[in-house]
This record gives sequence, structure tokens and C-alpha cells, in this order.
Amino acid sequence: MALGLPSTRLGGEPTVHESLRELLAEGGRSYSFEFFPPKDDAGEAQLWTALRRLERLHPTFVDVTYGAGGSTRDRTVRITERIAQETTLTPVAHLTCVGASVAELRQVIGQYADAGVRNVVAIRGDPPGGPSAPWQPHPDGLDHAVQLVELLRSMGDFCVGVGAFPDKHPESPDLDHDARVLVAKAEAGADFAITQLFLDPAAYEGLVRRLRAAGSDLPVVPGIMPITSLAQVHRFGQLSGVDVPGWVVDELESVGDDPARVRAKGIELATRLCGDLLDAGAPGLHFYTLNRSTATLEIYEGLGLAVPA
Repeated sequence: MALGLPSTRLGGEPTVHESLRELLAEGGRSYSFEFFPPKDDAGEAQLWTALRRLERLHPTFVDVTYGAGGSTRDRTVRITERIAQETTLTPVAHLTCVGASVAELRQVIGQYADAGVRNVVAIRGDPPGGPSAPWQPHPDGLDHAVQLVELLRSMGDFCVGVGAFPDKHPESPDLDHDARVLVAKAEAGADFAITQLFLDPAAYEGLVRRLRAAGSDLPVVPGIMPITSLAQVHRFGQLSGVDVPGWVVDELESVGDDPARVRAKGIELATRLCGDLLDAGAPGLHFYTLNRSTATLEIYEGLGLAVPA
């Protein structure tokens, strides 16, 4: 059953970020949903419809990302603040190094804290040109996610999540290097990690195995994106910076070109992946919802998780 967290409260009761740390430290499972900032009013209405539908699942948390190259930072901050103030959901803020000076990052962190948001996912972020473009730090900014974790730690008692890569990071020399980078984030103060998109459970299991061999017990929550069309498969590769496994394409193409059958097969593949990950000991699931709720609800049902009527 999905585990929710209490809202932040004053007085002697535990705060949300303390509960999230405790949940993962005690072996509990986290089920969470990620959204991207809409470009217009219609997109924002769709986002809130999805949020309200998924709210009834009592997720551990929800988060809203930045747009490409940090382009929607202000909108992301505003939506995150609104989630904190107007819903029963626990928001986790996003923070990236892209296009921001240290002074601007401090200002954003302060905005989140003022809104009662003490859970933050700190990632370096992709360059404006996409995952394969060369990285150029802001002249007065930060160059690595480790530095962002350190900045958050210096400004207050935040619960900090970081990114992880089951498939090799586009700029990494090898998978062992990715594991060492994740260890460094944990040593800097990260409380948990969420993985980039992936489709092969063996990739996740390999990452966790390398992380444990390096001496870190950092919880790593797998990131899942339900695939509902063949076009989305190709988009997946662009988002993740890695090749889509051939067997995934083969399974989707095996049902022909009927959109409904392709979608059903995609949901089946995602549900199977989630089940394999939970069986392997994953501490939960993080869904990249694409601002829609139906596919995620169907996966929940397929896994036998609680879905209120």
C-alpha cells in the first residue's frame, strides 16, 4: 500500500522531511509522482487535474521539474508553493545548477523554505541543448550536483534527493564512475536518490550492487515512465540520453500499429518492470507521469497497490 507522509506542522510533531528520512531509513517504500511545469493555462489545468486524481493515492511525495535548461524555474517554484499550500500532497522541490548563480540559488532555496518546503531534489541538470550537449556552468554558479547538495546543507535542515543513472550518464567514462559520483553525493549529505529513466531491471540492480560495494547504503528509488505509444519510445531515448533496449521495441511492435493495443502493451511492460524492481528490493517507485494520471493508476492496479474507488 502506498505510504503517505504527514503535512509539515509546528510544535512537537515531526516535520515532513524528517518523516521521509525515517521512512526510507526504516525500510519503508516510497511511491511518488513527478510532473513537468506547463507552458500555458490549459497545460496548468491538465496538471492540476492529474494532481487531484493522484492525490487520492496518498503518495509519499510529488515533485515538479524545471523546463529544459532551467527555463521554467519561476513557474516551477510557484506551482510547488501552491501544492504545499492548497493540497494534502507533500511537495519535493527541484533545484538545478543550470543558468543560475549561487546568489540566485540561495534565493530559490529561501523561497522554498518560506513556503514550508523542506524536501529538495538537487541535480546538476541538462544543458539547454539537451543531455548530449556540452555542459557550461554559470560563471557565478555551481558545476556539480555535489556542490548543490552542500549548498542546501549549509542553508538548513533539508531532506535532499539526488539523481542516479542505471544506464551510463552521457558524460561518464563508465558505470563504476557513476557509482562513485553517487557515493560522493551521499557523503555530501544526500538522503536518497531517484534514478533517470530506464527499462531494464538489470541496469538498476547493477547500479545498486556497485553502490553497496563502494560502501554506501543510500536508498535508490527507481524512476518509471509508462510507455503508451511507439513515438514515446523514441522520445524516451532523447530524454534519457541512452538507447532503448531492442526487446522493448520488439514487444511494442509485436502487437501491430493499433494505438490501443500498443498502449496496453506499454502498460504491461511498465507493470512488469515495477514488479521486478519491487521483488528485487527497490525502496519504492517514482513515476514520471508526463502530467497525466491514467497510466499510473493502471500500473497501480496491475501491481495490486491500493487504489481508492
